[in-house]
Amino acid sequence: MVIGAQLYTLREFAKNLNDFEETLKRVTDMGCRALQVSGTCDFEAEWLAQKERELGFTCVLTHTKAADILGNTEKVCRDHGVFGCKNIGLGAVPGGRLNDEVYEKFAADFKPAAETIRANGYRFFYHNHAFEFCRSRDGERFLEKMLRDFPADLMGITFDTYWAQFAGADPARVLLDLTGRVECIHLKDMCATERNGNRMAPVGYGNMDFERILVSAEKAGSQYLLVEQDDCYGEDPFDCMKKSFGYLKSLGLDF
Repeated sequence: MVIGAQLYTLREFAKNLNDFEETLKRVTDMGCRALQVSGTCDFEAEWLAQKERELGFTCVLTHTKAADILGNTEKVCRDHGVFGCKNIGLGAVPGGRLNDEVYEKFAADFKPAAETIRANGYRFFYHNHAFEFCRSRDGERFLEKMLRDFPADLMGITFDTYWAQFAGADPARVLLDLTGRVECIHLKDMCATERNGNRMAPVGYGNMDFERILVSAEKAGSQYLLVEQDDCYGEDPFDCMKKSFGYLKSLGLDF
């Protein structure tokens, strides 16, 4: 397993191509070579491919707009081919909420798109939040429905450790249930607040059991450990990313 970066953490520094290029330089200067492109400004596939060649990184996963996945599936595949990324990701169900009706529409809409993605030699990836652990009317968790309705070769899971913990699940255990689907996962930590709440933290700076999580990740077949922190609460996101990298390297992992 190798350490990577989820660029959503640095989205405020990638709002135009000049800033995006500078952000790519800063991340690769840290030594990171496996990146997920997400939350950035729009770019041409050839532009990203050129930056990969210049800076020596690989895009291992994207978060792609739902409208493009559904409406321009073939083009999305061609673009990913230009910059050499086989994993086409969706950040959440459209609308950012999940109930029975929303799930039924999601499955009906995205299964054909996922099949087209597979037919072109790519793989559709879905990123979880907490609501996939809610139960549907029949008592089954929505994540379980996804796993049944989308076979492993049709859909991978970009497993987010923080959101699983937030949902009250055991990330290490869930990872094992996702064996074969979790090539790319998001690592972010959870810490307590003085008012009895919780918030995100750099990996190793909260209270989640990452040594155990990483054992499960390896058993489940994870290859890319993508550091992410949606909110840095006023701290420099680059510094937060460095902290996460440092902790993971202290456990014997590397870029």
